[in-house]
Amino acid sequence: MTLKLVKLNETYKSQLFDMLDEWHSTDEVIIPYAIRKTDYHNFEQYVTSLEVTDTSGGLVPDSTYFCLDTERNRFVGAVNIRHYLNEPLLLNGGHIGDGVRPSERRKGIATEMIALALKECRKLGIDRVLLVCNKDNIGSAKSIIRNGGVLENEINVNGKVQQRYWIQL
Repeated sequence: MTLKLVKLNETYKSQLFDMLDEWHSTDEVIIPYAIRKTDYHNFEQYVTSLEVTDTSGGLVPDSTYFCLDTERNRFVGAVNIRHYLNEPLLLNGGHIGDGVRPSERRKGIATEMIALALKECRKLGIDRVLLVCNKDNIGSAKSIIRNGGVLENEINVNGKVQQRYWIQL
């Protein structure tokens, strides 16, 4: 399996629909939030919504990438990279939000996808990257640790324990 991060465009419309149709059929909360915040069926609006450049209202600039398995021409996940952190993201959000589609989990994709996202962080000049996951999401924690994540602390957010990991680039 060869993975690469790509920006969404018309070329990948069928891959997007395939992945999000599968994900929605599970009734899971889709992560990262950036790929669920607008309806993907309105493709042009959806593509536009993936990049935050307007920092009003407490938002920070971000970039969204889809993880493409080039050998199968299939989207296997997505990452959203926040270019810097505001107070809420510093507490519980981090620089990178990532998710792997349900049928592709437990194959090492998250670990490689985070590694690819870290390369994008370097390009943005981010030298210390925060990743956050639920304490009960052992797979996510392992993927972060495999990429050099060091647990700083655990916090309680709305009754759920969140682990905060830092990766020095």
